[in-house]
Amino acid sequence: MRSRPVAVHVVTTTRKYKDKIYEAHLLRRSYREDGKVKNETLANLSHLPKPVIELIRRALKGDQLVGVDDLFDVESSPQHGNVLAVLTAMRALGFADLIASQKCQERDLAIAMVAARILGPQSKLATTRWWQSTTLPQELGVEDASEEELYKAMDWLLARQAQIEKKLAKRHLRDGGLVLYDLSSSYFEGTHCPLAALGHSRDGKKGKLQVNYGLITDELGCPVSVSVFPGNTSDSTTLLEQVGKARKSFGIKSLVIVGDRGMITQKQIDQLEAEDGIGWITAMRTEALRDLANRGALQLGLFDERNLFEFTDPNRPDERFVACRNLDLADHRARKRQSLLHATAKELDRVRNMVKSGKLKGKDKIGVRVGKVINKFKVSKHFALKITDKRFSYEIDVAHVAEEASLDGVYVIRTNVPRKKLSKEQAVLAYKQLTGVERAFRSLKTVDLHIRPIYHWSDDRVRAHIFLCALAYYVEYHMLEAWRPLLFADEEARTRSRRDPVAPAARSNSARQKAQTKKRSDGEPCHSFQTLLADLGGIVRNTCRRRGAGESEPSVTMMTKPNRTQAIALELVSGIST
Repeated sequence: MRSRPVAVHVVTTTRKYKDKIYEAHLLRRSYREDGKVKNETLANLSHLPKPVIELIRRALKGDQLVGVDDLFDVESSPQHGNVLAVLTAMRALGFADLIASQKCQERDLAIAMVAARILGPQSKLATTRWWQSTTLPQELGVEDASEEELYKAMDWLLARQAQIEKKLAKRHLRDGGLVLYDLSSSYFEGTHCPLAALGHSRDGKKGKLQVNYGLITDELGCPVSVSVFPGNTSDSTTLLEQVGKARKSFGIKSLVIVGDRGMITQKQIDQLEAEDGIGWITAMRTEALRDLANRGALQLGLFDERNLFEFTDPNRPDERFVACRNLDLADHRARKRQSLLHATAKELDRVRNMVKSGKLKGKDKIGVRVGKVINKFKVSKHFALKITDKRFSYEIDVAHVAEEASLDGVYVIRTNVPRKKLSKEQAVLAYKQLTGVERAFRSLKTVDLHIRPIYHWSDDRVRAHIFLCALAYYVEYHMLEAWRPLLFADEEARTRSRRDPVAPAARSNSARQKAQTKKRSDGEPCHSFQTLLADLGGIVRNTCRRRGAGESEPSVTMMTKPNRTQAIALELVSGIST
């Protein structure tokens, strides 16, 4: 006669068959019959997920199973991974000591504002609201900071700008090395700032007041110093001040300043020549190139054999000239010119038909209409016009077009650095390094840091805002370099030598593979800087408290476990070095 079951439990059995291990999970009950213990299989649980099988096993053992939601209340889940990445990069860079050697509330606020500019660039008031959704204020102890306290910290930071830039120059500039310099601008919303003025708008905002700012970087584009100027300041007038800053403030006795053709003009060259230990590298304007070609100093026929050669100009015996011809650029300019000529001719044909039909009469009226067409496409120099009261005709000046086309793709690098210190190839590459400064401006203005539009009224607040953005780019610059393996960036760009300094920079095979597949070599998705930060924001720090517990009972903090990409990103920024 059977007795009642002794127990119900889960049994896991294994057996080997043809070098494979098979595992079975069975629900069994044990009972006594005639004084013997016997087992009966009630169900095969092998088809269930292992976590479910484990729950059944624990329940049959008498464990009380309670859901997490029944035990804890999640009080907050601020983003932490993106904050951790930026602060880790800052620690690796020694950023806190760069700002001030002694810890203080202003330093913590300045660091927090720089990090916030990278993570979520907004106004100072919006920043105090936004960062409460992250762990940034808790990590830096600025949870209760007000908008006014941030402004005071900006004033404190501006007063330390000279000291901070000296430290940066000591890290990244070397005596006798290259110093890159360029100028950009950003527009204002408002009219009250003393620095705001109308000028050449690089933002394409006609009629908007703007401010100019010049950025000094090392030869790789790492920012070192930023200076702010009124919005109507011309590029070239700021150059000598920056050279003086590098020599007097940074203590660099000799340097080679690299600037574009609008920055280092003949007037600036004459003034630089009066300074000992100052070398310079720039490019020549088109008008100067044509003059060299007409005088025979630049022999365009030499491009039949090579795309780069050095020559001298009897009018400037102390300078070196390196002529380059980029065939891709030549083709691009030729196509663009033909497109503009065709578009202009098409519009002029309409005007001619209007005159011929009598719809448009009078020399003055015809001239005004023709002027609008000619000025629209900026190719008036290639057209010969004949206008009378009743007739209008035109023809393309073929000889003038051919003269301009002869210089398509041609540019000349100009420098006073001796050949023993700088080869002709190195001179060309040094000038092309200005793309690093251009990348900085793109990041500052549009891509990541959103320096514009500027709303501050006082000139000191504008200077502090721009300096804050420059410091944010300093951190971002190093993060971008560290994250190259995870981004669409070319990982070999810094280490690959360029065989041809004239030809456009070619991407490596790995970079082309990234662009085509949108994935890394390990199969994981590639990121932009911003999407990687957003992905890291998925790591949150949960603050939990036992359900029903009072305020006196301590809370529990649990952080989301990083996925593979997040773990790699955090590891890479921890290895940043200057």
